[in-house]
Amino acid sequence: MILKEILAKLDEISKAGKRAALCIVTRTSGSTPRKAGSKMLVIEDGQIVGTIGGGSIEKRVIEEALLLCKKSQPEILSFNLEDDLAMQCGGTMEVYVEPVVPQSGLVIFGAGHVGSALGKYASDFGFRVIFVDERSEFAEKMQQLGFEVINGDFAAEAKKFESDSNTYFVVVTPKHAYDQEVTSILAKKEFAYLGMIGSKRKVAEAKRFYLDNKILTQAEIEKIDMPIGVPFNAQTPEEIAISILAKLIDVKNTMSGS
Repeated sequence: MILKEILAKLDEISKAGKRAALCIVTRTSGSTPRKAGSKMLVIEDGQIVGTIGGGSIEKRVIEEALLLCKKSQPEILSFNLEDDLAMQCGGTMEVYVEPVVPQSGLVIFGAGHVGSALGKYASDFGFRVIFVDERSEFAEKMQQLGFEVINGDFAAEAKKFESDSNTYFVVVTPKHAYDQEVTSILAKKEFAYLGMIGSKRKVAEAKRFYLDNKILTQAEIEKIDMPIGVPFNAQTPEEIAISILAKLIDVKNTMSGS
């Protein structure tokens, strides 16, 4: 029953983009509050599902699990209950803690040729893809393919969007003026990555516009990947999408320490 509850909660937090840590008692000896196989899920907001025995051991594991929620590497914790935690039962316990890292959210502003190709590729590489497009026909097309879509004004939706340090923004709208405005809005938000499509000339113009009009600081501009993607001689929309995806993967793996 506990396993079923944990699996249901894992599905829930995955959709919500939350972090958690799965704690499993893997080995015990002597007198312990729970035996091997006991499970507990610790969610970053402090919620707990299941138990590994309560008392000092559980409190300590929860503390360690909350720290490990922010990492991508699992860890094995070993405890002598009497010596380490002053518990009367006096046995030993080994607890395997595995961080549950949510999918990185990739928000693509523009569901045209490049954006749609990128979304299709990125969904196979661990990204949860969300499209934003004000054109109903493009939004409906991506919805029919099973993607999450926000159909609304580019700038207005950019202002409303709630992001975090695990959010990746790609701006590939149908007009450079849209790209420039949306990027300036997103640059003020929290993100793992922000990239804007454009030629070297268009990018230089955008940077100058941001600075001359005091829209963005030099430091904020330097955090934007523009021209977007890994530079190679990409020509077709699919090739450009691959160059962007390569950059996203590089950033994601660098951040996770892979």
